[in-house]
Amino acid sequence: MLQAHSFLWHYLWLAPHVLQVALTIVIWRRGLYRLFPVFVAYLLFEAIEEFTLYGIDVLPWVRAETFWKAFWAGLILEGLLKFAVIGELFRHLLQPWPSVARLGNRLVSGTGAVLVLLATLAAGYVQIDNPQYAIISRAHVLQQTLYIIQSGLILFVFLFATYFRLSWNRQSFGILLGFGILSCEHLASWAVMANGLLFDRRHLLDMLNMATYHACVLIWFYYLLVPEKKTTTSAVSLPEHNLAVWNRELERLLQQ
Repeated sequence: MLQAHSFLWHYLWLAPHVLQVALTIVIWRRGLYRLFPVFVAYLLFEAIEEFTLYGIDVLPWVRAETFWKAFWAGLILEGLLKFAVIGELFRHLLQPWPSVARLGNRLVSGTGAVLVLLATLAAGYVQIDNPQYAIISRAHVLQQTLYIIQSGLILFVFLFATYFRLSWNRQSFGILLGFGILSCEHLASWAVMANGLLFDRRHLLDMLNMATYHACVLIWFYYLLVPEKKTTTSAVSLPEHNLAVWNRELERLLQQ
């Protein structure tokens, strides 16, 4: 079972993306796509990308180089979409302060796009010991770099919310939690492989990555589709937040 191209391998590769398509359909029917249009675009793109890569992988007449070129292109577009999703979730977190929310969304999404470009250039010019596997090694370097950047942005959003004591929207929290778990697991698996552990059995780490993604899709199902329990809390007056001051100043600058 724990072998490359075993039944479990095929299941873990395909099942999460079948669930993504199902999740997209349910989100569309419930009208949630209006709240998270970028996340819906990511779900669709990720499913199409992985179905395409799977088809390229199993077709015997397709060259391995073609697979890695498609993987490289998909990785860049996927990275751009992920950072746009993080920006969208940051905007939802700052929804009570619309001017700050718009600025934060643009900063996170714009910074992510620039970092994806820099990561692509860095991976393209990195020195490779074995030129025969250059495209594979550079694709792995790009993937690792993007996960490092993604983890940093996710950590920033969580720390920002904690520092300013912001309340999370359940759905936004669930989406970002899934991305956070995925990033941490991928970085951990890269650390294991970089230290020479399981290097000859790398397919086990690949299967762990796919299983983690499967779990994250289920997390998104739970947070997006399961209704939140209603709790009654006593109304308390909160002190004016610094973000309210920033929001007023931004609105004043924009109106000038």
